[in-house]
Amino acid sequence: MDVIVLGGGLMGTASAYFLARRGARVTLLERNRIGTGATVASFGNIRRTGRHPSQLPLAHRSLKLWGEAERMLGRDVEFRATGHIRLIFDEGGLADMRAYAEAARPWGLELEELGPREIRARFPGLGPEAIAASFSPQDGSGNPRLIAPAFAEAARKLGAEIVEGAEVGKITSTGSGFLVASSKGTFAAGCLLNTAGAWGARIAAQFGEVIPLDAYGPQMGVTEPLPHRILPVVGIWTRDKDYGAYLRQVERGNIVFGGAAERVAVNLDPGHATADPMRLPLQLRAVARLLPAIAQVAIIRTWSGCEGYVRDMLPVMGRSATTPGLFHAFGFSGHGFQLGPGVGDAMAELIMTDCCETLLDDFRVDRFARAA
Repeated sequence: MDVIVLGGGLMGTASAYFLARRGARVTLLERNRIGTGATVASFGNIRRTGRHPSQLPLAHRSLKLWGEAERMLGRDVEFRATGHIRLIFDEGGLADMRAYAEAARPWGLELEELGPREIRARFPGLGPEAIAASFSPQDGSGNPRLIAPAFAEAARKLGAEIVEGAEVGKITSTGSGFLVASSKGTFAAGCLLNTAGAWGARIAAQFGEVIPLDAYGPQMGVTEPLPHRILPVVGIWTRDKDYGAYLRQVERGNIVFGGAAERVAVNLDPGHATADPMRLPLQLRAVARLLPAIAQVAIIRTWSGCEGYVRDMLPVMGRSATTPGLFHAFGFSGHGFQLGPGVGDAMAELIMTDCCETLLDDFRVDRFARAA
């Protein structure tokens, strides 16, 4: 089977790899360079906590693959299962955490509740005013700059064609497959997989499938290197978006942080997002609530990226509802990094076998049309 994959972020490159591993002849078309869209802007969080319950089976599938990534891809993508802690500072956050833990348990996620003494003993320096926290020990982080190129290179070794700098133009459904005209030539295949991220809704619209998707850019930052002391990824349970920050420390010592600052709308033409320095003070106040010591540290870089947010914050995944042979996997709404390997594996399974062991019904492309 021939498959064209549109988009060279984590979803696209993982799909290309798993398709090629299943014996498909794959061509991946990327408008810029591999991994330079939403993937490279990602925080690198590999977490299951806080996900919509219907995403948890996919998240479990993906976590297993993250654990196998170095052996599978022949490269260290810096996946570290150091755990994920979410701090709680008020009774509202505590109630939300406990309600979520109860709802997620049947879906296979067990969260450990920590009290103030346990937080201080196990994670000194974090959230000194926290009244509680949730902890998921199997979660962690990975390197957004490494993972998509690693999947692309592994796919190439399996015979996939990876074409960068290919601006896609007209896409034609021929009845027996698809013709994709691009700046690097015209490509033909029996199946088409749309992993175009924030541009995915534009592809879907060409086939009569309208998705309410908006493009936004997160604000991310990183500090100077410090002694490596913070092992888990750190987040927060809060109803106040001004405090919704998160951070992690990489092995080189730098602290990567994000959240709190409002995302900025991005024009998809050309699709470049920039960080707003005026939002940094508010963001740092929220980060300092999680880690007070960061107030004494120099910020060396800020950045943003272009992410696609669907109205209901759930991705679009699965078969097209209008066009045989067309498949979608886009709109991960700022929380797709952890899901990436699982998405690629699931889409390859669906395309190659016409079924998928992971339930994808809540992500159907026609869910908005059915609700209208």
